[in-house]
Amino acid sequence: MSRYRLSPTPGQGVGLEEHCGHARYVWNLAVEQRSWWTRYRGKPPTHLERCRQLTDARAGFDWLKAGSQTIQQQALRDFDQAVRNFFGGSHRRPTFRKRGQSEGFQVVGKNARVEKLNRRWSRCWVPKTGWVKFRVSRKVPDVRSYRVTRDRAGRWHVAFAAVPMPVDPPGTGEVVGVDRGVAVSAALSTGELRTCPGPLPTETERLHRWQRRLARATRGSNRRGRIQGRIARLKAREADRRKDWVETISTDLARRFDVIRVEDLRVKNMTRSARGTVEKPGKQVRQKAGLNRAILANGWGLFVRRLEQKAPGRVERIPAALTSQRCSTCGQVASGNRESQAVFRCVACGHTANADVNAARNIAAGRAVTARGGTGSPEPVNREPQHRAPPHLTGV
Repeated sequence: MSRYRLSPTPGQGVGLEEHCGHARYVWNLAVEQRSWWTRYRGKPPTHLERCRQLTDARAGFDWLKAGSQTIQQQALRDFDQAVRNFFGGSHRRPTFRKRGQSEGFQVVGKNARVEKLNRRWSRCWVPKTGWVKFRVSRKVPDVRSYRVTRDRAGRWHVAFAAVPMPVDPPGTGEVVGVDRGVAVSAALSTGELRTCPGPLPTETERLHRWQRRLARATRGSNRRGRIQGRIARLKAREADRRKDWVETISTDLARRFDVIRVEDLRVKNMTRSARGTVEKPGKQVRQKAGLNRAILANGWGLFVRRLEQKAPGRVERIPAALTSQRCSTCGQVASGNRESQAVFRCVACGHTANADVNAARNIAAGRAVTARGGTGSPEPVNREPQHRAPPHLTGV
């Protein structure tokens, strides 16, 4: 997916917002209609029946007729594709779209036209809006469809559904292990430590100030809308920094190494809320919420996803069990090996290293200790008692 920043005029922005509202209205009607039909009430309407109903609705409502019929019909096609993806097991069930959160529409067919203006600018055609300029930050793919979206910060983008070309491997046979963390976003087995840039202290203070003002604002007021827009712009800036960091480090690793090994982590399950239910409330909910925010702020899932897209077939997932407690030199596994978040000192051989780098070296070697004490490496794992150090280290 190649995305570019749109620069519509104020008049074009109004037209784009109307298209978003029409597409959202048609989509929500399709969701509501399908939720009403059950196996006892019969089958839901087909795509052709929905198109006929859309024609009748356009004849009855002038505000809907003023919009583009092709965009509204494409919203129905997108809904049908979403339903097929749901039954295919690749996506969730289609749900209602909310204003300000799911703003966008798709342009396909003969209406999807792109023209190059100069080295920095191009323009795309939007029905009943005209040519809209967008900034060319990289080569525009030759596709026959694109999607226009608007994020919470009020920025317009155009996205082309094109499969990016993978990064060619260097051919040196080098293997690297990557350990993802909170204090250090990505620690490499080569000893490099990469940290995802977060918000500046002034931005954090500004965000807290606007959040306090938002709590005092009246719901539905213009003041609340302005505050929400300012908060969205601050968070969008942070998300842009995180995405740029992910793109930079993933491209660098795909170019430098032939095999990239990462921990097999289920980020979605790890970031679930610990609030629990009324009958069984969770424990340490605030601490778990802070950990969830830190994991998401470091882009764990996006980092591995972009790696697999840029280096297909060269990314291996290694079980993460006890990789942070295993010594990369002698294979000793003990909870006392990791003295702190950053210091690793083996209780058997005395090897000292950065804890995240030590874990990354275990991942690079494919060393993962299973629940029964097995290991993925050919070397045996020595599991000494964890309550005391070996005699040669204590001087006994």
